[in-house]
Amino acid sequence: MPAPALMVLATLLFATMGVCVKLASEFYAASEIVMYRGLVGMTAMALLTRQQGISLATKLPGMHLWRSISGVTSLCLWFYAIGKLPLATAMTLNYMSSVWMALFLLGGAVLMGAQKLDWRLMASVLLGFVGVALILRPTLDQQQLWHGLAGLLSGMLAAMAYLQVTALGRAGEPELRVVFYFSVGGALAGALITAVTEGGLQTHTLWGAALLLAVGLLATAAQVCLTRAYAIGRPLVNACLQYLGIVFSFGYGMLLFKDPLTWQATVGMLLIIGAGLIATMLRAKVAPPPKDSQFNPNES
Repeated sequence: MPAPALMVLATLLFATMGVCVKLASEFYAASEIVMYRGLVGMTAMALLTRQQGISLATKLPGMHLWRSISGVTSLCLWFYAIGKLPLATAMTLNYMSSVWMALFLLGGAVLMGAQKLDWRLMASVLLGFVGVALILRPTLDQQQLWHGLAGLLSGMLAAMAYLQVTALGRAGEPELRVVFYFSVGGALAGALITAVTEGGLQTHTLWGAALLLAVGLLATAAQVCLTRAYAIGRPLVNACLQYLGIVFSFGYGMLLFKDPLTWQATVGMLLIIGAGLIATMLRAKVAPPPKDSQFNPNES
C-alpha cells in the first residue's frame, strides 16, 4: 500500500480503538485498559522484534523510563477523557500535542535569549488555544471541566514524550524497541494504579474481554501502518493525514454515541487542526526529527 493509504488506514484504526476504549470504560478503569493495552502491545512487539532479528537489550534504560512515565501518564489521561467526553472532543484535545510542541519551541527560544520570535509559531499556539476554549465551553456548562483538562494535559504530556522519543531515535534505538518498553511501562503502571485506586482487577465478561483485546490489536495494527507510512512516505504529508483521526472520531461519535453537534465544538476542532498543521510544518523546518521517530507517542 502507498504511504497515504497506510496513513489513512492507521488513523481509522486509531479512531476505532477510541470507540473500543469508550465502550470498555463502562466496565474498566482507564488504568486497567492501559494495562491490557500494554500487555497486548508488549507481546506483539516481542514477536515483531524476534521476527526482524532486533534485540530488546538496551543501553538506555533511564531514557526509556522517562519516556514511559510521560507517555503512560498521557495515555491514562487520554483514555480517561475518552470515557468521559464526546469521542471527537477527547481525540482533538490529545491532538493538541503539535501545538504544545510549538509552545515548547517558543519557550526554548525565549530561554536561549532569541531577539526575534517566530510570529507564525505564536499565531499557531494562540489559534490552538482559541480552539480549546471553544471545545471546552460545553464541558464547562456540564460541570465536566476536569475531564476536559485531563484531555488537554494528555496532549501536553504526549508532546513531552515526543521529545523523548526523538532523543531515543537519535541515540540509535529502533522504534520497535522503544514501543516495546513503552508497552512494558504501560502494563506495569496500569497494574499498579489499578491495584491502588481500584482495589484490584475487574472480572471479565466475554464482551469486556473482547473490547480489551480489540484495543490492543487495533493500536498495534495502526502502529505498524503508521510506522510503514513514515518509512516510505513524506513526513509532512503523513502528519497532515494524521488529523483525519479527528474526522473519523467525529463520525463515530455522532453515529454510535449520539454526540451532539455544536458549532463551537466544530469550529474549535477546525482551529486545532489548522494550528496543528501550521505548527507541524514550521517545526519540520526548524528541527526535523529523524525518520524513525515520527509517530504519535500516545498511540505507540
